[in-house]
Amino acid sequence: MAETEELSSFIEGGEEYELRANEERTAYTLHFKTEELIVFLEGEALDAFLAEYDLVKRQYPQYSADQRLAQIWDQGGYSWLAAGQQEES
Repeated sequence: MAETEELSSFIEGGEEYELRANEERTAYTLHFKTEELIVFLEGEALDAFLAEYDLVKRQYPQYSADQRLAQIWDQGGYSWLAAGQQEES
């Protein structure tokens, strides 16, 4: 799994959420700052996330970064994934 230090490319974010990628954009992190949770995304999980991310961006162009990422966090089940990754640490 990619180290968080490698994920230096800021994609978008706001006060509650932040999306970052590594330089090659082969790994992403989705941060829920309020709860201090992070989801690491690579491979198939990243492909699924990016498809959902692109869909939400097209469907809700008026959304802020926080609104867009919150929608994906809640609807995509990433809160459960973050909890599972936190338990593995």
